Amino acid sequence: MENRILHEFILRSIEEDIGEGDHTSMACIPENTSGKAFLLIKESGILAGVRIAEKIFSIIDDRLKIKIKINDGSKIVAGDVVFIVSGSQQSILKSERLVLNVMQRMSGIATITREYVDIIKGLHAKILDTRKTTPGMRFAEKEAVRIGGGENHRMGLYDMIMIKDNHIDYAGGIKPAIQRTREYLKNKDKKLQIEIEARSIPDVKEILEYGGVDRIMLDNFNIEETRIAVEMIAGRFETESSGGITLETVRSYAECGVDYISVGALTHHIKSLDMSLKASVI
Repeated sequence: MENRILHEFILRSIEEDIGEGDHTSMACIPENTSGKAFLLIKESGILAGVRIAEKIFSIIDDRLKIKIKINDGSKIVAGDVVFIVSGSQQSILKSERLVLNVMQRMSGIATITREYVDIIKGLHAKILDTRKTTPGMRFAEKEAVRIGGGENHRMGLYDMIMIKDNHIDYAGGIKPAIQRTREYLKNKDKKLQIEIEARSIPDVKEILEYGGVDRIMLDNFNIEETRIAVEMIAGRFETESSGGITLETVRSYAECGVDYISVGALTHHIKSLDMSLKASVI
């Protein structure tokens, strides 16, 4: 499925960017002129997106040759050369912006993810992403989180049950929301993990009384509330902290003993890593 999504994403992106043709390159450069270009890193971080860049070059022109010098997940600094691509100059220029857009964003995500992961190093908790992603790029952004050392939460609405505040309110409360969910899964013969959001300590108590879930999300709990909730849950269910957690506070939440910490900012509030594709004639 991922290969199909990647292929379709690249085709859509090519259509969006190139349309009927790269008129600038076709006007300036003879069709059969060959050249090479190298991806130059301009600031420090964690590299991500090389695998997808290879695929972009291949789809635009399968005659392009790529020599990779640095792989995904590596630490990079300004001045590093990630790969050298050679072949048609027109094809290289057609590929340039899409490759940079993908790699800059993915590397920015991998870089901030690694910062969160490093801060809680040695503790039990794991860093998770969320569904707060760029439409059409979720697979790439979640891959970047994995490259940075984090883990993926659900991919979409289809691969996990997540009963949030609005679901609870529409269902008429925590208990009916859980009960209907379990009945639904039984009737549909589906085996999906169930997570439910708790907005307060009383919510946690009610969930513990009823049970029937796999994980409790402690949404916008402060440090003390998180510590109390984790003690109450006492390992009966997985625990996840979520809501406004930053680099400054993430270790304090991890020290409360939660299993997971989800951070939407990993994918929706990041700075792309600066890099450029530098062309030269063979």
